[in-house]
Amino acid sequence: MGRVNTPLLTQTQRADLERELKTNDNYSFRMRCQAIMLKATGRKSKDVAQIVGMCHVSVNSWLKRFKTDGLQGLQTKPGRGRKPLLDKVTDKDAVLAAIKANRQRIQLAKADWQATRQEGSRPVSESTFRTFLKTLVDDINEFADG
Repeated sequence: MGRVNTPLLTQTQRADLERELKTNDNYSFRMRCQAIMLKATGRKSKDVAQIVGMCHVSVNSWLKRFKTDGLQGLQTKPGRGRKPLLDKVTDKDAVLAAIKANRQRIQLAKADWQATRQEGSRPVSESTFRTFLKTLVDDINEFADG
């Protein structure tokens, strides 16, 4: 039978975990806090995993990150998930030029813009193109207001 990996929490760490468990908006972060708190009571990883809804390996890896990085280690690191197809920095000028050439026809503007894109780049749907335009308009409106 293996040993139970029980973290020794200070009063401030326990208070911080309880506060984040009650007030944080991110469900995953709250479950990680709860897992650390349950492990601190001496429970086995498999029991904690069943309570919080993750596998026991995940419980142990979050415990390891908590021990090394503290409460910040329980946050999801940036860069997870699918990367956007359009980037504000690199695609903004080309998209705006295509829109200026075809102000009333988004399909034509998208076709013009894609014709100027480099070979081998992934195609973009019309809805993605529209969403990117909306973010550009929001940025322009914020710049004009501020």
